[in-house]
Amino acid sequence: MSHVSRGRTVFVSEHDGHVNQEKSIQGLYIYDTRVLSRYSWKLNGKMPEFSCGSNVRQSTWLGYYIQTPENCKDTPTQECDPLQETIELRITRAVGEGMHEDVQLTNHTQITTSVRLELEFEIDFVSQSEAQSGRQQFGRLQSYSAQPEPGVWERTTDYSAEHHFSHQGNEGTAAMHRGIKLRVENATSAPEIGENRLAFQVKLAPHGKWRACISWLAYIEGQLLPLATQCHLFKSSDWDLRRARFFNSATRFSLPHAEDLTATVDRVLTRSALDLADLRLYDLDSPGGIGVGAGVPTYVEVFGRDMQVAGWQATMFSAQFLRGALNVLSKLPAVEVNDWRDAQPGRIPHEIHTDPLSVLNFRPKSLYFGSVSSCSLLPISVSELWHWTGDVDSIRDYVEPALGAIKWADTYSLDSTGFYRYQTRSEQGIKNQGWKDSGDAIVYPDGSQVDAPIGTCEMQAFMYVAKLHFSELMWRLGERDVAHRLYHEAEDLKSRFNDKFWMEEEGYFAMGIDSKGELIRSIGGDPGHCLLSGIVDESRVKQVANRMMANDLFSGWGIRTLSAEHPAYNPFSYHRGSVWPVTTAAFVLAFARYGLEGEMHRLAKAMFEAAALFEHDRLPEVFGGHQRSSEQPFPGLYTKADWPQAWSASAPFTMIQSLVGLYPYAPANVLFLDPRLPEWLPEITLDHLRIGEAVVTLKFSRSPDGKTSYKVLEKEGTLHIVRQASPWSVTSGWAERIKDAVESLLPH
Repeated sequence: MSHVSRGRTVFVSEHDGHVNQEKSIQGLYIYDTRVLSRYSWKLNGKMPEFSCGSNVRQSTWLGYYIQTPENCKDTPTQECDPLQETIELRITRAVGEGMHEDVQLTNHTQITTSVRLELEFEIDFVSQSEAQSGRQQFGRLQSYSAQPEPGVWERTTDYSAEHHFSHQGNEGTAAMHRGIKLRVENATSAPEIGENRLAFQVKLAPHGKWRACISWLAYIEGQLLPLATQCHLFKSSDWDLRRARFFNSATRFSLPHAEDLTATVDRVLTRSALDLADLRLYDLDSPGGIGVGAGVPTYVEVFGRDMQVAGWQATMFSAQFLRGALNVLSKLPAVEVNDWRDAQPGRIPHEIHTDPLSVLNFRPKSLYFGSVSSCSLLPISVSELWHWTGDVDSIRDYVEPALGAIKWADTYSLDSTGFYRYQTRSEQGIKNQGWKDSGDAIVYPDGSQVDAPIGTCEMQAFMYVAKLHFSELMWRLGERDVAHRLYHEAEDLKSRFNDKFWMEEEGYFAMGIDSKGELIRSIGGDPGHCLLSGIVDESRVKQVANRMMANDLFSGWGIRTLSAEHPAYNPFSYHRGSVWPVTTAAFVLAFARYGLEGEMHRLAKAMFEAAALFEHDRLPEVFGGHQRSSEQPFPGLYTKADWPQAWSASAPFTMIQSLVGLYPYAPANVLFLDPRLPEWLPEITLDHLRIGEAVVTLKFSRSPDGKTSYKVLEKEGTLHIVRQASPWSVTSGWAERIKDAVESLLPH
């Protein structure tokens, strides 16, 4: 399929740019609502031959179609081959809270001919799930035509629906009012506009041209949305200027020209930067912040954990994504118990949908809280933003929601086992509410399903680091009692976790604890998150790393979600053996934290090599867990994976941050560096890197003896650069840190 997207709009089609499949997700979606379910251009009643088509950018698409003129017998060559006697249809398409097309016909023959150009379409206003499984909500469609001014023709379709609902004490009537307007302008012949058809009768002189502008303008609750582009759509729009301003403020990455893996890294970083910018939800722009959707085409909505993970992974590129996530989520914590929405006071939203089934309250996803990750990530995200910006005042608004998220976890998730567990209360709730949230993700060693409540190992790890990092911020804010409490609770959790979750015979941590408080002894990638968080006792670090890099977990491309030796292993599954770029990149950072240079280099190399296998050097949401070998030179693809996808797009930045050993501490105007470039990446420059109020350009180089040095090429503002591991790393003792600090004062 082909995807064209910008903001809240996605056009999903066949590769030829047409939508003509039944019970598929294809169509034009605006605010997660499919408004066009069929869309195809025809010449003289027939589908023209598709020549080629491609995205020019993520938001634009250009396609060429050809057909022989009906009176081709009148041509001098008498050859009725569309390649030799050609009528060309060119469609230039752009989306952005609606869709615009520049349509052009060109007669590449020496005869005069007539062409009937038709657009066939259907309008339906349904959710994605309805597009695949059948309609659940029904409303009233009303259409009317108008000609508001000479040379402009319009047909507007309004859709209104109501639903009387009753769910676990939630009762009432929900209403929705959407609309779509077809506008035709700049056409040299008048259109015929019907219920499901737009047609033009066009006369073309030899080598003559004809064109028209076709716009689809969307209404949400009666309000007209601003279309991102108009006629001559490759000209810059306001949206394009906002995008350009963002790139001017973001970090740029320069690598030496090469034909090896270095060139791949360069392309992957470029693609990641473009994809994150293209996932921007412009209606969520805030002061200093950019909100991103989770992925295209399925998740162009707010997902609490996805926004935060993509934000903190991409802070080296730009802190705007993390600030944008916090600006959205900090305003939306639950204020009361609502079992249907899995809400309790302080809980942070998991997902916020704008599709018809959610808006009409057929399901709770217009504001649904069924995730533990959103809550544990919020204090981590606030702390991380502080480390990058150093501005206490700018993060004060996030402090109470972050403390509320911790309180929620301690009140509603921490149970009699002494550990954090989840269990849905909603009739339509998500069963598994950790990072692996598919219904069959958590399994016993025999392959059977684990019933909730479940406490995964990474849940404990995330809450550990949330309390530990936030204790530092609370100390800085003068809340010493709170800081002490959070710190000691984190250390107590770490001690109890290592006692409970460690499996001595496996040399590894259990996947979690079940409803009886017993260990779920399955082997998966989950303990990598524990390594990243620092909750793992130092004496067990090497064992955990070695187990992660064993063949049953390391596929050669990344770390599997479940061991290939497990009975429930399936390389094509969502969470039972597949590889996720977001977690693999996090594990690269985990290895860097403990100075495991060889493992860090090997895993990062595998992930960059995997990216090169996919179209546009773009890491998908998830891919198959097949073992890398000469017989399997590339893995299978999870066919429903989103491309682009936010936390896969941010993953390469985390890997580069790991390799250059970069950790900011803007509150003290300090940047810690512990660079360890691999042989396959001998040089990289970070240009316009922002730490607090300072901006710096750094060049990292690997010498033949394997040591990595750095040079400060430019620096604006106050910034002390210290060569040593981050304050959270366990690779440096105090003596080594003092030595590094002194040496860092010397010229580089």
